[in-house]
Amino acid sequence: MKEKEVVLPDLRGKLAVVTGASDGVGLGLAERLARAGAELVLPVRNAAKGTNALERISAHVPGAQVSTRVLDLASLMSIESLADRLTTEGRPINLLINNAGVMAPPVRHTTEDGYELQFGTNHLGHFALTARLLPLLRAGRAHVTTATSSAARGGRISWDDLQSEERYSPVRAYGLSKLANLLFALELDCLSTAGGWGIVSNAAHPGTTLTNLYASGPNLGRTRPSHYATVMKRLARMGVLVQSVDAGLLPLLYAATSPQAAGGRLYGPDGWGEFTGSPKELTVYKSARSEADAARLWRVSERLTGVTFAAV
Repeated sequence: MKEKEVVLPDLRGKLAVVTGASDGVGLGLAERLARAGAELVLPVRNAAKGTNALERISAHVPGAQVSTRVLDLASLMSIESLADRLTTEGRPINLLINNAGVMAPPVRHTTEDGYELQFGTNHLGHFALTARLLPLLRAGRAHVTTATSSAARGGRISWDDLQSEERYSPVRAYGLSKLANLLFALELDCLSTAGGWGIVSNAAHPGTTLTNLYASGPNLGRTRPSHYATVMKRLARMGVLVQSVDAGLLPLLYAATSPQAAGGRLYGPDGWGEFTGSPKELTVYKSARSEADAARLWRVSERLTGVTFAAV
């Protein structure tokens, strides 16, 4: 089945910041935004991959305005440094796509600040980045889209073990981090509406999309290669339950740019099980419908990151 194309508005004069854009879905998103005329800032951890991404976008979109900045979402100091630089540059941000992430390391790893790697990178990193960029996001009346996953459906918040110190399961920790992403996106929109921040926040997921995510995370700390990537490539060749990057990026692209994509909503593929398909609005998962959980996670995240969404 051919996926519906997403028709982008004219983004000339708009500034978009996309995390995780050195490859995969993030790079595909960045290229599509560049084609629509947006100026791009791509925060990357790996400078060489960032250079390659710039070269690819420039080759495919002549005249594209795109640059990289240094960012390690597993370091609160790195996040603060990037935010300070962008604040000094003073350019209002119109689009922020919180896309970067790590998935299912087989053994527990921690961020620079001592937090479980998936929760610390996927959620706390993007929470702190968005908070520190709040003045620029408000100035640009930004649309903020945060990448979640269908894994959030089965995600559970263990308040007594958020860092998976007592019991670590790669899949459980990933589901927790993606549920946190979804709760964050929904709560940000609620607070923006209540506080008149002018920010629209939603969440989207790419379904099961063949990217480096299935190799980088599951192979982290392993001496023998994980089977994840091999299985995913085989399914992709068979055309079963796995889609290409060009298809997988569409729900996030729609959520971030379509005039019909509203705040406080969840978007993803319309196919069976949300594995593949065209972008559509999904029913928010039952796991993410607790306003009390969203508010509690927000308070905990502020405490853990030392960053608050201060009024400006």
